[in-house]
Amino acid sequence: MISFWEKSIGAFLYMIPWYYCLPFGFNLFKQYPILNILKIPTIPIELVMFIPLGGLFLFLTIFIGLVRNQKICYFLRFNALQSLLINIGIIIIDYIFQIFLSSFNNTLIVRTFSTTLLISILSMITYCIYCCFKGNEPDLPIISQATKMQL
Repeated sequence: MISFWEKSIGAFLYMIPWYYCLPFGFNLFKQYPILNILKIPTIPIELVMFIPLGGLFLFLTIFIGLVRNQKICYFLRFNALQSLLINIGIIIIDYIFQIFLSSFNNTLIVRTFSTTLLISILSMITYCIYCCFKGNEPDLPIISQATKMQL
């Protein structure tokens, strides 16, 4: 039986990819200021990022402390690794945006891609959080398979 604390920690782990996804919604947050409420759950992660190399410290803490620790339940390890894999995907997409689309910075097509990416990741993270509070493993097609192979 998965305890409420394990479900809550598993759900909170998905705030890490959400924090890294927020810059994609810059135009959306500027156009609809009420959506800034969606930034509130990422405040603890933002505090960690103020520390020099805070992102690296957070990644290593979760990877070594949760994912590779066999004493922690499988549910938490699964959600920790899956959130890290989602985060790595977001970072790669961010680099692609910076390299290839930086010259078209504020065009309609880039704003559309950014907003679509933000909404897609929001729906994916919402699904993962919902599954965590139900006590199930979120089943994302490619990411969950890679997570299960690593654990």
